[in-house]
Amino acid sequence: MPGTITTDYPIQPLISSRWSPFAFDDRRVSQEDLLALLEAARWSASAANEQPWSYFIATRDEPEEFARLLSCVEEVNMPWAKFAAVLMLGCARLTLEHTGQPYLTAEHDLGLASANLVFEATARGLGVHQMIHIHRDRARQLFQIPEGVKPVAGLAIGYAGADGRLTEPFQKEDEVRRLRKPLDSFVFSGSWSEVAPLVKTIKKVL
Repeated sequence: MPGTITTDYPIQPLISSRWSPFAFDDRRVSQEDLLALLEAARWSASAANEQPWSYFIATRDEPEEFARLLSCVEEVNMPWAKFAAVLMLGCARLTLEHTGQPYLTAEHDLGLASANLVFEATARGLGVHQMIHIHRDRARQLFQIPEGVKPVAGLAIGYAGADGRLTEPFQKEDEVRRLRKPLDSFVFSGSWSEVAPLVKTIKKVL
């Protein structure tokens, strides 16, 4: 696990301590904890309270279901995802339920729900590693996901560990301190790439 994270400005420890482990140990995640993670996702914000998210979930206590969900993970993630205690697949409904019109922020709102899930997991001592590299067409076929619903991202969940099962590149990456872009690289005002006065002012004070 990376060392203590130092932020530029004080934020809640729940945010600064969140990270995406590659190494997971063999401990199972309790049903109580999993239900709490899903409840946190349930209470996320969404456009017009549409709640477009759906999740498939499989634990190691369900070997066949776990293997089926794992088969939707691309090979690049397989060396570490296979050790997670829980796998999930987050999906987004791409149309508004009440009008049938395109849901322009559906994936954004799924992301908000997954962020709630991640922070609840962090509070409970769990790690969540989200994955863009998944076989979406395979997932659609295996789980009979209807048209108008997009499989967006996979989630590997468990207790972070360092048991030497990872190949060297992943083991090293797990030990690297997380880096973030500075505020002046993405907080704008007036026009694209024009740094917001708030950020400029703070930088001068510091």
